[in-house]
Amino acid sequence: MSLLEVKQLTKNFGGLSAVSMVNMELEDNELVGLIGPNGAGKTTLFNLLTGVYEPTEGVIDLEVEGKKTSLIKRKTYTITSLGLGRTFQNIRLFKDLSVLDNVLIGMHEKNKVGTLASILRTPAYYQSEKKLREEALELLALFNLETKTEELAKNLPYGEQRRLEIVRALATKPKILFLDEPAAGMNPQETANLTALIRQIQKEFKITILLIEHDMSLVMDVCERIYVLEYGRMIAHGTPEEIKNNEAVIKAYLGGE
Repeated sequence: MSLLEVKQLTKNFGGLSAVSMVNMELEDNELVGLIGPNGAGKTTLFNLLTGVYEPTEGVIDLEVEGKKTSLIKRKTYTITSLGLGRTFQNIRLFKDLSVLDNVLIGMHEKNKVGTLASILRTPAYYQSEKKLREEALELLALFNLETKTEELAKNLPYGEQRRLEIVRALATKPKILFLDEPAAGMNPQETANLTALIRQIQKEFKITILLIEHDMSLVMDVCERIYVLEYGRMIAHGTPEEIKNNEAVIKAYLGGE
């Protein structure tokens, strides 16, 4: 089976169908794009896959230890623990906490010492805290943030806040990383750096990445496959070359007649 299988996924808000009968598959260690005009339903689809919204109907199955596991009606934190991590279109850091603490919060699910050990501050508690801190510092170093560990997240430049949000998502050790418009608000140089960073993430962590992005040059440059949404429906799927030459995509997304 695929790592993630989505079948006939639908979300209605009153009389409006924000996502309608969407089918999608993600495999191990691939980089996939999700594009479409504003209001096409891309972020709504992310919210369905990560448990923020409950589908009106449809199937979301994740491969866990060789078995299909349904993500329908599961809490967001449970879905995160099963291996889905994400960033947001609008940065959602803990802005009054340090850079390091933001990453450690992402790791809390991996702390296995238990409540009693945490309360009593046993040797096992301190060993676990030390290990998590070392892992957090290693992650920050990979993204050139190791010198910013004690800075408040809100004091970082915009591009570094974006990187920190990705680091925090990676701290959950996801099988699939959902990136929601990571280049939003970036200048061309920051976008170029982000493109290199996304490649580095896949190389270093060997995970699947699903990327929502309006910057078509970034999408065409890094993605192996691309899905295209319009008005909540999937209108195309293929390689970057196929999508670039797809008449329906040109008309819906790139402004063709």
